[in-house]
Amino acid sequence: MTTAEKLDTRETILKAAADRILHYGYGKTTMSEIASDCGMSAGNIYRFFPSKIDIAEAMTRRFAAESLVTYQAIMRDPHRSAFQKLQDFFTFRLERTFNMFDRNPKLIELAHIMAQERPAFIAEELMQERLLIEAILAEGVEKGDFAPIESTAFTAEITQCATMKFRFPQFWSRLSLNVLRHEIDGLMLLVLNGLSSRKTAG
Repeated sequence: MTTAEKLDTRETILKAAADRILHYGYGKTTMSEIASDCGMSAGNIYRFFPSKIDIAEAMTRRFAAESLVTYQAIMRDPHRSAFQKLQDFFTFRLERTFNMFDRNPKLIELAHIMAQERPAFIAEELMQERLLIEAILAEGVEKGDFAPIESTAFTAEITQCATMKFRFPQFWSRLSLNVLRHEIDGLMLLVLNGLSSRKTAG
């Protein structure tokens, strides 16, 4: 099997798994069912994904990679100030995650499983996010939007902690997107005022 054929097969498996998990849920989906949907044997599935949790991780990594494209676009935009980049970063993160789980309620089960079974992946994802936040903070300090920061790494970590509610759907308690937007806007106003060299985010 060529590399291209392997990639095609992997994509076929991921699509079949995503369709079934989004419809029936992670717990009610079996590797045999995914294999059947792909028209292949379960043994062939295991050649590409050793277990169902590996498929779940691949799905989650894809979501993270797609989000990263927009994060990087926000950071590269020369027309956005550091204030706006930080605001847009967290607003996009909230809205993309909310809409994904709102359209696919079965994903909440997968989110719980990933947190329990793959904590190293969650930690890796959080670290990547902190590096992006730190880059925005460093730019803000360099351009004079933010007051000097003793440690951008620590400030990025604290900023991430402050916004953690808006990252994990397990914390939302069935709140609407409008309510969550209102809350994160208020939180970001506090954060940006605290960072501002002019003591205002306006």
